[in-house]
Amino acid sequence: MTYAAITGWGKCMPPAVLTNADLSTFLDTNDEWIVSRTGMKERRVSHVTASEMATIAAKRALACAGLDAKDVDLIVYGSCSNDEQVPNSASGVQAALGATKAAAIDLNTACTSFLYSLSTATAMIRTGVVKNAVVIGVEWISPFMDWENRNVAVLFGDGCAAVVVQATDKQEGVLGEQLGCIAEARQTLRVRGMGTAYVNRGITMGDTDWDFDGPEIFKRAVTGMVQASHGVMAKCGVTADDIDLVVPHQANMRIIEAVVTRSGVPMDKVMLTVERYGNMSAATVPVALAEALEEGRVKPCALILMPAFGAGLTVCAHLVRWGERVTPLGESDAALPPVKKSALEMIQGIRSGKTNVKERSGAGLRNLNFIEQIYAD
Repeated sequence: MTYAAITGWGKCMPPAVLTNADLSTFLDTNDEWIVSRTGMKERRVSHVTASEMATIAAKRALACAGLDAKDVDLIVYGSCSNDEQVPNSASGVQAALGATKAAAIDLNTACTSFLYSLSTATAMIRTGVVKNAVVIGVEWISPFMDWENRNVAVLFGDGCAAVVVQATDKQEGVLGEQLGCIAEARQTLRVRGMGTAYVNRGITMGDTDWDFDGPEIFKRAVTGMVQASHGVMAKCGVTADDIDLVVPHQANMRIIEAVVTRSGVPMDKVMLTVERYGNMSAATVPVALAEALEEGRVKPCALILMPAFGAGLTVCAHLVRWGERVTPLGESDAALPPVKKSALEMIQGIRSGKTNVKERSGAGLRNLNFIEQIYAD
């Protein structure tokens, strides 16, 4: 039987740090308010596009795996913040890498995009369609954030990481996954202003209005991730005691603690990045995985549980068997260009272009019926 082992990993984190103190300069908030509700102290703001971050992370992952870009058969680009709608972003990464024979796919399930992309690549390797794949989780959220809404502005950050997945006859990689969607709650998390439904409605490009029902999201997300975690463990014939490490979606500390506790795994087995990076949507799981490897928390042959949720509300949990190697075979010299502004300066620049959003775009953003309303009983 063919399996799909993770053989390379690499991250690309923008250097500009946006602290809670920075946020308090333009939002009615403070460090205590944010930390007590989310566990977050800072997040990153990118000065380059998502595709640029993705290219660097992919180069680092390929070097780690000792694989040449020309040997890549597939690139799966998981994100909800693509640089363009047409052409797709994965094709841009293919061109930048020189991975001339690679198929290129974009996949958007919001915060679960990386793990759904990993499932896609794994399935294509198992069925013999491809042998070598690059799977990317990346977000550049800062340009379309509603920076006047503290309920969402404090949560999200930019970042990227990628993994290389390769065919093997060893029982490694994704052993099983549980995928699902709680579509009856899709209205609880929506970014108004992104998508063709908003075209020709008098909306200025970049203006957004976020629907974010925190209590309902918490309830649905925790229940969904716990059920998915129990489901994949049962499917693979393992228990919580067998789990060596949990690498969860870093939505916020409260959700992580609730999911892990109810899944029966102690918190000392959990990899956390939420304090330093916030919620990077599709990038949270691969960045946390890369840092767990850097910190020596992934041991040879470790069993890793990866639960996540995203807008939709999509849910999933993946059970991954790591291989024997936990160190890179090589390193890439790929690097971001120097950043010329602080994170706060970049955010203030974004905010200056979004004055009077409700006045100029509010009607177009709000007066719209969505698919769940059109087909409601």
